[in-house]
Amino acid sequence: MFSSNKVIERLDQMLDDALNGTFSESSYDETKLSRLESKWKEFLGTSVLSNQNLEAERHRLEQFISDISHQTKTPMTNIKMYTELLNEEVNALQKKQAGGQGIDDTEINASVNRIKKYAEEIRRQNERLEFLIDSLTKLSRLESGTLEVVANPSAVNELVKAGISAVKPKADTKNISFVTDDAEGADSVIASFDMKWTLEALINVLDNAVKYSPEGGKIEVKLSETEMYVAIHVIDEGQGISEEDATRIFGRFFRGSEVQQDEGVGIGLYLTREILSKEDGYIKVISNEKRKGGEFVLYLRK
Repeated sequence: MFSSNKVIERLDQMLDDALNGTFSESSYDETKLSRLESKWKEFLGTSVLSNQNLEAERHRLEQFISDISHQTKTPMTNIKMYTELLNEEVNALQKKQAGGQGIDDTEINASVNRIKKYAEEIRRQNERLEFLIDSLTKLSRLESGTLEVVANPSAVNELVKAGISAVKPKADTKNISFVTDDAEGADSVIASFDMKWTLEALINVLDNAVKYSPEGGKIEVKLSETEMYVAIHVIDEGQGISEEDATRIFGRFFRGSEVQQDEGVGIGLYLTREILSKEDGYIKVISNEKRKGGEFVLYLRK
């Protein structure tokens, strides 16, 4: 009877300690009670880990919502502003016509040009918003694990050709040329990657290279190999990346101090890093003070 009371008291104490978060195994000799204490400790440990994961997920979701709010605010504000300017311009013309005021061709042309400018800005901001929403959707799928990246043996050269083809129209508008790797055996290089998603990762890097390259510049795309990886080097003639920015450039929504005024939302390189990591690859940036421009290297597992 004494032993039973002792066990009940210990169980009661275990529950109290669990509720207070102070439970620890004792040095009781009773075999069954010791086993129960061990299982109880394991259960509490699992519960604590589960709660920590839930808290981390809640924090991630809050941060993600905050990012969405921050990133969509600017294009939405701009769309609203230019829509109002467009309406004001049209209303001003209508009032002059209704009041019987004469409007010469010069005034009409000036008004039309302003209307075109506002309409073009609305279109541009809308495209930016669409791109942002699309990128955030992909980002959400990546971070939640719902995006499936399946790596298979594939030709790296085909990946490079598809990536260059995708960004070439944009490069042509700046008269930018591509210099590709035509070394012997380049066509037969194989690595393990998901063609669809790795192409998206490469396009993000190539698109950045085009964006920050000068008019009439060139972008070099070459391959190299290590024992475990095939590396795709993308080298541009832009302004390069500072050592300070190089350590943070793959962060979500990070934009370098020297490109704050340029178009972009700072999500492409983050997506690239996440995609490559899901297929056991990685990306790095190389800062080279002796050479103008930047270099990104995408590593694909052999």
